[in-house]
Amino acid sequence: MAKEGIHPNYRDVAFLDQSNGFQFITRSTVVTKDTIKLDDGRELPLVKLETSSESHPFYTGTQKSVDSLGGRVEKFRNKFAKLTPTKK
Repeated sequence: MAKEGIHPNYRDVAFLDQSNGFQFITRSTVVTKDTIKLDDGRELPLVKLETSSESHPFYTGTQKSVDSLGGRVEKFRNKFAKLTPTKK
């Protein structure tokens, strides 16, 4: 006889890669506050991801330049260049 209330809630969960909109559904026990309404009418718990296998350079074979963010890296370097110790 199985004990009640000792197992986590194992159910379908939607995962959304926020960098490119890729979405997949798998079963999980993850706890989340967000939900998503699917095209088939189901409402599932939603986990938002910063990256997935669809957007990570290791899996896609592409490398994004960090400096493609509007020159932020260059602005940072210029701002803090005087704080770096000089080599003698």
